[in-house]
Amino acid sequence: MTLDPYNINLKWEVIEAAGKSGSIEIFLNFMVMDINRNAMRKRMETSLQSKVDQLTKLVGDETWKDAGYCEVDALFGKDYQKVSNDEFAEWFRRRLINKAGFKFVPKPMPMKTKNNAIIYYLFFASQKPTASKIVTHIFNKYRKAQGF
Repeated sequence: MTLDPYNINLKWEVIEAAGKSGSIEIFLNFMVMDINRNAMRKRMETSLQSKVDQLTKLVGDETWKDAGYCEVDALFGKDYQKVSNDEFAEWFRRRLINKAGFKFVPKPMPMKTKNNAIIYYLFFASQKPTASKIVTHIFNKYRKAQGF
């Protein structure tokens, strides 16, 4: 099954149902560009509420807020800073395993523009080790060809 939303308008229940079925493998475009532009901006209070709600639906709850921002010391006390795209993608990868029930979720492939900006992460999730090995091999071949 391929889950290819143009933005983050996808519900966690679909992803979780695929994982819990025990027999469905998915490719998922995790649209980090939409997340960064609209739902998880550098300052949370400037995020668009409709996109914040969509991101909550995509990941199933509001735990993404703790995963997406970390507390830092600032000039006038504590502040919050957005985590890197890779850190957030890794959090989502672990969620696919721990919450959706997929047994094998290799490191996702960042898909970038000509200017090296990440548009989305291509995730693969499966119950089968052989499928994961094949996709990991393909992802690693692409990483090597792209120089990352």
